[in-house]
Amino acid sequence: MDPLLQALRPLFAPAFTLWGSPATWLELVAVVIALAMVGFNMRVNPIAWPLAIVSSLLYFLLFWDSRLYGEAGLQIVFVVLALWGWWQWLRGTQDDGAALRVRALPQREAIGCLAALALAWPALALFLDHRTDSDVPWFDAFPTAASLVGQWLLGRKYVENWLVWLLVNVISVGLFAVKGLWLTVLLYAVFAVLSVAGWRAWRVLAAAR
Repeated sequence: MDPLLQALRPLFAPAFTLWGSPATWLELVAVVIALAMVGFNMRVNPIAWPLAIVSSLLYFLLFWDSRLYGEAGLQIVFVVLALWGWWQWLRGTQDDGAALRVRALPQREAIGCLAALALAWPALALFLDHRTDSDVPWFDAFPTAASLVGQWLLGRKYVENWLVWLLVNVISVGLFAVKGLWLTVLLYAVFAVLSVAGWRAWRVLAAAR
């Protein structure tokens, strides 16, 4: 990974300074693409998924360089899940065989999501604590684990994905502030607002079908 980071080092050059910390060109481009991705998600437009792949690859480099290994590893998982989600939105079906539509999350799936989060968070935190030099293993692990749940819900077009993203985004604001990634802090603050807007928009879509 270090040789790759060295080869891409020009992308880590400061574009400007925000609150005393440099914002790199890499972070700036990743922010713009990520905002476009969320906009297309709100409109249930499949273009969001290739944008998610590009944004995740850029953020993988940024987070790895910041020693946020949980968040970095999550970006690679996001790339895989984005390919899956793209296919789901284009070809996926519901249990009744109908094409996927925006809908509410059934209670059984909600319980499963909570159980998955309860298992994944401590497992990932312990791994980061013992196997990496992360200085915020539990803080890093929670939004990482919750994001996996959110990505699955998004891929299956469940309205509640936006509530999970709201939780992830609020916690991530604090995490990235600790690391001085202020442009990304602003991005995730905007994400939190967009999560509320997305939840409202998808509730309307779910009620109309």
